[in-house]
Amino acid sequence: IREEKEMERLFKILIIGDGTVGKTSFVQRYVNDVFRQDYKSTIGVDFALKVVKWSDTETIKLQMWDIAGQERFTSMTRVYYKDANAAINTFHSALKWKRDLDSKCSLSDGSPVPAILLANKCDLQRREVDQAEVEGFCREHEFIGWTETSAKEGVMVDEAMRFLIEAVLAKSSRLGDSGEGADGDGSGNGAGTIKLERSYRQDSDGASRSGCSC
Repeated sequence: IREEKEMERLFKILIIGDGTVGKTSFVQRYVNDVFRQDYKSTIGVDFALKVVKWSDTETIKLQMWDIAGQERFTSMTRVYYKDANAAINTFHSALKWKRDLDSKCSLSDGSPVPAILLANKCDLQRREVDQAEVEGFCREHEFIGWTETSAKEGVMVDEAMRFLIEAVLAKSSRLGDSGEGADGDGSGNGAGTIKLERSYRQDSDGASRSGCSC
């Protein structure tokens, strides 16, 4: 019986957004399953590697590029974005970062790099995330999906990444490549929004609120 050769893919994933919104916490929760309160601000870019056994015959290596959110590093983002396969965009200043990404980076067919929008820190008591508004925002600005997450509690972290990996694999299949990234130029046109699986919680008054199950 001939054994199937195992396939290994390498994808570059950008994590972009303002400083102090939890990008590093998200990466560390996903890659190492740890959470700390005292992460130092990222200087330029930090890197992490996550190896995912996707199937019996396929292994995926994710290069996680944690991009600094401070304004002084914005001039370097074109270099950081080069050859990216996908992006994670945090909620605060999302439009600014999405426009920066789309203006500097695209896939080989000219379409935008697949990007999901994360509203992190959903474990906090006070959150201002309106589902209908965010979904409209995602459609308008060509995010492939969005969800609330909590790096602290580990809520929707793995699910968000699995959703993104599936989108990258589907896009790679259509482009006929095996993990080669973006060409680093142009904006292109993206697909419609795909909403991630989300849960709902009930407040003490019995009213349902959209959000994560923190």
